[in-house]
Amino acid sequence: MKTAASLTVAASLPIAGVVSSNQVKAASYNQTEMRSFVRSTLANYYARGTTVIIKDGHPQQISYGYGYYGKRLGAGNRKVVYPVCSLQKVITAAMITQLIYAGKFNQDTKISTWYPNLKGSSDITVGNLMTHTSGLKASDTEVNRGKVASEDSAINWVVNKLNSTSQNKPGNFSYNNTNYILLAGIIRQVTGKSYKDNVKERIINPLNLKRTYFLEDVPAGMTDGISYTWNRKNYQWAQYVEKQQASQLVGAGNLFSTPMDYYQIQVGLTNGKILNKTEFDYMTNLKAKSPNGYSGGMYIENNGTLKSAYGNLYNTHFGNWIQMTSDNQNGLIMFLNQTQNDENRNKAIGYQILNHIKPNTFNAR
Repeated sequence: MKTAASLTVAASLPIAGVVSSNQVKAASYNQTEMRSFVRSTLANYYARGTTVIIKDGHPQQISYGYGYYGKRLGAGNRKVVYPVCSLQKVITAAMITQLIYAGKFNQDTKISTWYPNLKGSSDITVGNLMTHTSGLKASDTEVNRGKVASEDSAINWVVNKLNSTSQNKPGNFSYNNTNYILLAGIIRQVTGKSYKDNVKERIINPLNLKRTYFLEDVPAGMTDGISYTWNRKNYQWAQYVEKQQASQLVGAGNLFSTPMDYYQIQVGLTNGKILNKTEFDYMTNLKAKSPNGYSGGMYIENNGTLKSAYGNLYNTHFGNWIQMTSDNQNGLIMFLNQTQNDENRNKAIGYQILNHIKPNTFNAR
């Protein structure tokens, strides 16, 4: 069981993470100045966490505060991993896209192929799930149900929940974890392997990720971070992700990682290690794409030049945000573990940093 304490002054430990060959070369900007700006911006909002800044192709990790105050582990410490939250959905979508390109099915395939007992499934396509336009909505997907769920039981719970409540017709955008939990189930049925094994084989191993795990697999000597909020002082109301909660969100929020590993995933979505650019463009421009630009786990904006996503978890203070140029040359990946539980406020932090990275390039979504 994790414990936490209060602190009025934050600290930061040394930057750690994957260092690319480009990073070793002289950077095209002042990394010291960037570090100072990012840390002061986080401080101004009483936020704590770790970020990866990408400017002109150079990734730089900048952290501020503690990821686990009780153990004095800094936000960027190599021993700490964070919930990926809904930023995981693009990983699930990427594996679905791999299966589409392998000829297993297509975006128009009805999900009754795998869920014949789900009411309305004969009217819902794979593309509807990937764009949150299925009309399916299940409440309480993130509420701790009191026991660790297997992948199979987590998926079956969603199907039963959907069958017991009224649903909307497919067509309009309605964000819900249900869609990506069902996609995880499709991956399981088509491959004959668990979702976890697919992530290891299709994402973690090809990218040689060293700090990306499912919660139950975080090794001894490492830990998942604790989330906090500010209430007249820092590190208040500690909350962490329990295994019961994480296990319910297969495919939609049960993975843990770091911003630098997640940066490697984003690069892998277009360099051929996970997908190539053509496949990424397919995934993020599905026929069922909503007018708000959501497709394949990300919002695509500015005529395809920007990609973004936001994630948090119910009853915690985590807040993750990514906004990058689609060529991966500039942007921000931000995993916060102390927030005010305000998505707009967290995005305001990110946008201030993004505007400092590359003025007039990013959107204040």
